[in-house]
Amino acid sequence: MQEQVLETQIDPLSFLDLKTSGKVHYNLPPAALVEHALARKEGFLTSTGALMADTGKFTGRSPKDRYIVLDEKTKESVWWGDINIPFDSDKFDALLEKMKVFLQDRDLFVRDAYAGADPNHRLNLKVVNTWAWHNLFCNNMFLRPSKVELENFEHDFTIICAPGFEANPETDGTKNPNFAILNLSKRMILIGGTGYAGEMKKGIFSVLNFLLPHEKQVLSMHCSANVGKDQDTAIFFGLSGTGKTTLSADPNRSLIGDDEHGWTESGVFNFEGGCYAKVIDLTREKEPEIWDAIRFGAIVENTRFKPDSREVDFENKSITENTRTAYPINFIPNALSPSTSGIPQNIFFLTADAFGVIPPISKLNKSQAMYHFISGYTAKVAGTEMGITEPKLTFSACFGAAFLPLHPTEYATLFGEKMEKHETNVWLINTGWTGGAYGTGSRMKLSYTRAMITAALEGKLDKVEYKSHPIFGFQVPQTCPNVPAEVLNPRNTWENLEDYDRQASTLAKAFRDNFKKFEDFATADILEGSPLG
Repeated sequence: MQEQVLETQIDPLSFLDLKTSGKVHYNLPPAALVEHALARKEGFLTSTGALMADTGKFTGRSPKDRYIVLDEKTKESVWWGDINIPFDSDKFDALLEKMKVFLQDRDLFVRDAYAGADPNHRLNLKVVNTWAWHNLFCNNMFLRPSKVELENFEHDFTIICAPGFEANPETDGTKNPNFAILNLSKRMILIGGTGYAGEMKKGIFSVLNFLLPHEKQVLSMHCSANVGKDQDTAIFFGLSGTGKTTLSADPNRSLIGDDEHGWTESGVFNFEGGCYAKVIDLTREKEPEIWDAIRFGAIVENTRFKPDSREVDFENKSITENTRTAYPINFIPNALSPSTSGIPQNIFFLTADAFGVIPPISKLNKSQAMYHFISGYTAKVAGTEMGITEPKLTFSACFGAAFLPLHPTEYATLFGEKMEKHETNVWLINTGWTGGAYGTGSRMKLSYTRAMITAALEGKLDKVEYKSHPIFGFQVPQTCPNVPAEVLNPRNTWENLEDYDRQASTLAKAFRDNFKKFEDFATADILEGSPLG
């Protein structure tokens, strides 16, 4: 296979002191990586030209096998516990040496990339992969340096990902053979024993979640973002099933990014250069932009073909329900380039409240915004996960607890400061149930939700009448263009008002109970955002 080799850096692995008897493929273009993946039997070409690949035993992240090295840099700053599990520095060094031995007789795929579209906050990356399609994934998901930038490229952080290398828990300090270990002092991530590509993407997100708030006072956010024709920026936070991807995809607005962003003194910037979207039950009618992005250069993970064809069967769940696609953001027609914008005027917290309590749209003050930001509430319903037969409360701090190295109150305080300084509106949007809880009420109409978000973005809710919610305290607009007035007040949609009051009190208690673990770190300003009763 003919390849073009960059002459600017003869040995891209010299910094590791790694000599390999295999071939080092350096900064290959997507077409060459697809050819290698097919030749190495790592995947198949689909009817649209996208590469289909499997992640192996692990079809999602393994959060209990993710570690952060405990050292002078991290011991007093990291929020240690079930999410951030400490790892011994000496064990890390020993494991790195074992991985280097594993790599020395293998063909490797090395890539220069970066995270952070804002040049003042970019993190240059060197990625070392044993799988060609993993290197293509990094090309798609991280930002791609220009040819001129590559000539003098110096990396800040290294990712080494070797799915075929497994740790020995008895000697290496891991719980299991698979692992993802972040070393913030040596600026390196080691990943082994898992082929789930998302570990690389989320590893760098976790790194930025430490570096940016802790060292630069830049708020890192697990959110999507878009911008209107008048350069008004909007941010959308929300857990799975709340409609974050759908509601931020607006044909009348440009997409900044769909998952990870930073908020500086001057605006918002995307961390990534691509999108990593779920594709289970994908149709062109439901998600036309994602559908059309699945073409040559894109990847589909853990999917299967329809019988006797190369057409992807997006309904097939035989491997996992977490089937995904990864593609460069410029595969989306209305994507902004570069993916940066100004200070956000409006922020939307999305929740799918299955208890029918939260109003479809509410305006939050600073205390409430910080409180609900830390809470990160939604509810899972039957069918979303195995074993769930009735609504299940879910709280994920800052809408991304799994990726927060610092204590959630640090992000919330920074969030509150920026919101107050820039007079940003924060809205709580319920895309869940109304007229009763799940099983009795009905799901909020998407057309109503879109109308409410549009009204907020266009300033049409600035001068309407508001009433305070009797339990949660946030302000509820009494009128909204293209939305029936009775829909705006959830209590009035219930057949039995006393049932609503009981359900609201139960949900408020769940909020307060969940928040107990944060109370010792929270300021009085944050605690004022708690539900009343």
